[in-house]
Amino acid sequence: MSSTDPQFPRPETSGVAQQPAPTAQGADRPPVPVPQPYGWAPAAQPAPAAVKQKGSFARGFGAGAGAGVGLGLVLAVGMVVSSLVFGLLAGAVAAQASTGTTNLETIWGSPTAGNQIRAIQVTGTILAGASDGSMLSGGTYGYEVAAEIDALEAADAAGLLLLVNTPGGSINGSKAMADAIARYQERTGKKVVVHVQGMSASGGMYTMAGADEIIADYGSLIGSIGVIFGPFERYRDVTATTGTILTPGVVTTGGIEQTYLTMGRDKDLGNPFRDMSKEEREVLTAGLQNVYDDFVEQVAAGRDLTPAFITGELGAHIFDAETAIDKGLIDSQMGIDEAYRHAATVMGVDPDDTRVVSPAAPTVFEQLLGAEARVPGHTPQWQEGDQPSAAICGGAPHALVFHGQPVCG
Repeated sequence: MSSTDPQFPRPETSGVAQQPAPTAQGADRPPVPVPQPYGWAPAAQPAPAAVKQKGSFARGFGAGAGAGVGLGLVLAVGMVVSSLVFGLLAGAVAAQASTGTTNLETIWGSPTAGNQIRAIQVTGTILAGASDGSMLSGGTYGYEVAAEIDALEAADAAGLLLLVNTPGGSINGSKAMADAIARYQERTGKKVVVHVQGMSASGGMYTMAGADEIIADYGSLIGSIGVIFGPFERYRDVTATTGTILTPGVVTTGGIEQTYLTMGRDKDLGNPFRDMSKEEREVLTAGLQNVYDDFVEQVAAGRDLTPAFITGELGAHIFDAETAIDKGLIDSQMGIDEAYRHAATVMGVDPDDTRVVSPAAPTVFEQLLGAEARVPGHTPQWQEGDQPSAAICGGAPHALVFHGQPVCG
């Protein structure tokens, strides 16, 4: 179509009316657009830029990354909080162990009883401390039990009840407990009662002699006031040595020769390939006499006996409960229930409103936090591969307050 086509003449633009300027009253209204001439299209406007849409992978990756970062932050904060909580709990368990406080369980009486007697067991072989190892038949660490007793105050319990079933053991472990009992009596003014539940021999007698009253269960054995030092072995005309679970056997055709290089006279004391000298025997006997004298004095003072009666009449024999009563080693014979009720009466509390509590092993949760899986004062449960206590079963011979033969494997 030509711009000069007579059917569509070009309109005159000079006559187009102009829009008046907005008045003050209409200043806030948008301006009215200028109308275009008839038959003309509005001026071309640039097309809006196309918006690029993210693909499904990008959208998913972004959302996943954000969620991952958030989850990571939550986990990190949770780990920090958990570490702090477990650290505080572990510290509490360690503090509990260091202060001598332990878990307690009721072993007799109602758990809701108003009065409490603290019981401590002395069972198995008496060792000094955890460094002495353990025994196949179980044992008691004298130093730890002494620490438990030393931690008790007058307000903690009506008195102390020792539950004893031991063949004895080390001198230092036995004496540590005996001394702690004396300190408890002096510090608190409370009574200490012993109930022998099977045997209290040698080191057990040493430990309990100073108690206010000693009761034995029926069938128990008491005594063995003596000291043993050994064993000393002497091999003669040797052609072989037999093996054990712990040591291999040796067989030779020309005998066995063993040499010690020593400095200092009699340093190889106990060499099984030579006789003990007279001087060695005298030195060992003198030391043994000193230990024995201390033992006799401990029992004599605690049981109101004379040393001469102990060394002459009693010797190192072990007696049944009735004979032990006649000899003055114990006071009476009772079963568990009767003995516990009697102990409550001796301590000045009502047996019907009294419970006996004893240390218990740590809970599973406490063990997860590092607590050792054993009752405080007692050796851990024997595990296959454990070595028996060197203080009782091996090493150089030394003095023991022990009755019988230790079970060492």
